[in-house]
Amino acid sequence: MALSVEDLGTLDAVLSDAVLAAASEDAFATLRRQLPHLAWTRCDASDVAEDPFRRYSGFDVHLLDGSGHCVRLTAEPADATGVLLARRVGS
Repeated sequence: MALSVEDLGTLDAVLSDAVLAAASEDAFATLRRQLPHLAWTRCDASDVAEDPFRRYSGFDVHLLDGSGHCVRLTAEPADATGVLLARRVGS
């Protein structure tokens, strides 16, 4: 299932909430709970060389396309089947 406009709104709301975003475990759990149709993974932002789809105060968001044999990053929400939440240390 593709990332919808509503999904992007939920992502914005959760990651723009300074209190929730400060607790990365809470933000990740909240997003997984509110958007269960997407695959979720997390890592440190320094582990990802590509430019993020979106950047928030403490996170970079990368979109994942798992429709093929291998998962790849995509810049197209219509192709996204998941989200990589990359925590920026020191943010």
